[in-house]
Amino acid sequence: MKKLNSFFTSTHIFTAAVVATLYSSATSANWSANISAVSDYTFNGVSQTQNDPALQGGIDKAFDNGTYAGTWASNVDFGGDTNLEWDFYVGRYQMLTDTVSLDYGIAYYSYHGGDDSSDGNYPEVYTKFGYASDYGSSELNFWYTWDYFGTGAKHAIAMIAHTFELAPNHNLRASFDVSNSLDSDKWLWNGDDTSFYHYRLAYQTSYEGFDFEIAAENTNLDFDTADERIVFGVSKTFSF
Repeated sequence: MKKLNSFFTSTHIFTAAVVATLYSSATSANWSANISAVSDYTFNGVSQTQNDPALQGGIDKAFDNGTYAGTWASNVDFGGDTNLEWDFYVGRYQMLTDTVSLDYGIAYYSYHGGDDSSDGNYPEVYTKFGYASDYGSSELNFWYTWDYFGTGAKHAIAMIAHTFELAPNHNLRASFDVSNSLDSDKWLWNGDDTSFYHYRLAYQTSYEGFDFEIAAENTNLDFDTADERIVFGVSKTFSF
């Protein structure tokens, strides 16, 4: 996941549903690994690979008290020498009630390939709430960093999402998120814009142990790597 190591979540997007799956399976297995291939690696709708495919993978360990830790990596292309993103995270997932979950932790994103790639490294804290009902699962997620991509800018992301079960093993996930720079003198998204929004609609299913997703997404940013697109991905998770 990125993660938690799933292409089902755009980069830097952990979801309580993914963590719940990891934790429930890992209470008996403790360790899990995953590998995925995606037609484009997007960060809240912004391509991290110049609109090209990516190969991704990670390893996670979960503990009986809900604490988890892991690492995840993907190829990237920002137009320079940086070609690898390698992330680390630790957090905790817990059920607050029979239907409400809480997932919180800290992640560290590192970049490699060029002499100055590490200048973009930064930490991020996250808090995510999940709610399960007869109508599907809902999410309210937040991320915050005080050093966005190494610029020293404070930056926050908020997301709302809902997953509908169309039929057994066939899900539709709709999400909307807003990314907001809190230091306009250090980071701007486009022109004078300190924020942008991103929306995504994804169909998800699995077959023979593989997870599949096809998603349509777009942002209100006006450049080629953030316009409307269809993204396809396939992933496999191993427990041991």
